[in-house]
Amino acid sequence: MNDRNTYDIAIVGGGLAGLCLAIQMAKLHYRVILFEKESYPFHKVCGEYISMESWPFLQRLGVPLQDMQLPVIKQLLLTSPDGTSLQAALPLGGFGISRFTLDATLKDIATTAGVTVMERCKVNGIVFTEEMFIIDTTKGNFNAIVCCGSYGKKSNLDVKWNRPFTRRQSRKLNQYAGIKYHIETDFAEDTIALHNFKNGYCGISKIEGNKYCLCYLTHMSNIRRSGQSIAAMEETILCENPHLKTILNSAIKINKEPVSIAQVSFLKKSQVEDHVLMLGDAAGMITPLCGNGMSMAMHASLLAAGEIGAFLAGKITRQTMEGNYTNIWQRNFAKRLSTGRMIQYFFGKKWITNLFIKTMKRFPALTRKIIKMTHGDPF
Repeated sequence: MNDRNTYDIAIVGGGLAGLCLAIQMAKLHYRVILFEKESYPFHKVCGEYISMESWPFLQRLGVPLQDMQLPVIKQLLLTSPDGTSLQAALPLGGFGISRFTLDATLKDIATTAGVTVMERCKVNGIVFTEEMFIIDTTKGNFNAIVCCGSYGKKSNLDVKWNRPFTRRQSRKLNQYAGIKYHIETDFAEDTIALHNFKNGYCGISKIEGNKYCLCYLTHMSNIRRSGQSIAAMEETILCENPHLKTILNSAIKINKEPVSIAQVSFLKKSQVEDHVLMLGDAAGMITPLCGNGMSMAMHASLLAAGEIGAFLAGKITRQTMEGNYTNIWQRNFAKRLSTGRMIQYFFGKKWITNLFIKTMKRFPALTRKIIKMTHGDPF
């Protein structure tokens, strides 16, 4: 391909899945272009706890994790709205790092590997014709043999494709908003806490430096009841949980205004849409209570890279690539997502959440099983 606007692979969305895929394919000497609507580095709504299953993969990509003095997280603290608490060990554990740092590091690795990174570039549409994708962006049109979507939650592309989850309205699993702060607080460095409140839950864990990530998911009904005021919602609904009340009243917010997203959906999604391979949240979101969305996104990039490489090398057809990717994605992640959706139903109404956590506290084997069902093996 000699056309400067024609690539082997185009990736829409520069989050973890997109960046990791771009690096892998560039290292195989394919021409890769990645489109990101923001400019690195930037903050994203994310729990910023990553399962240790991802550690060897990130090191292979070139992320110097050993030199970054990151907190290792080995304990889980779970609380109910009435203050009942449960502590459990995380056998595999995880580590804390902000998306501000990790995404920017991966972007630099991608650029060094030869990826064309188009920042502040929004993709308006994707058309597949004659075995080639035409990607319409705010910086012009680009062509690619393979196209991947790794753009996170519902986007304008999902609406244009009329993906089923965009048509579902009043469902418990698709009416959420995410809010994130970086804070300074007094909290155990080796612990991730998940504090539940009515129709939502808040995660707290340490990241690099002396900072902690405080990120919560709330049903939109909580915001409406609070007069569209995040501060009012935190003061009333979140602070009903005594653990959250202590943290919110004592923590120092490093960024006074939170980062937020709306229209978060945990409904099922397809892994291929009009021949575009979906990765990360675009392929399916795991509920934050399970704490493994980032690991799944990176693992999906590894699975996709293998199939894309085989297709571009002429070993398999496009149809086989798409079918293989869908099947291998389902084998690796479908049960984890369904477990997450099941757990999500137990965290909403206060009395159910209180009862569920008290039950887990009485039966430690149940807690261990749930943790195992939502974590994968190192890859």
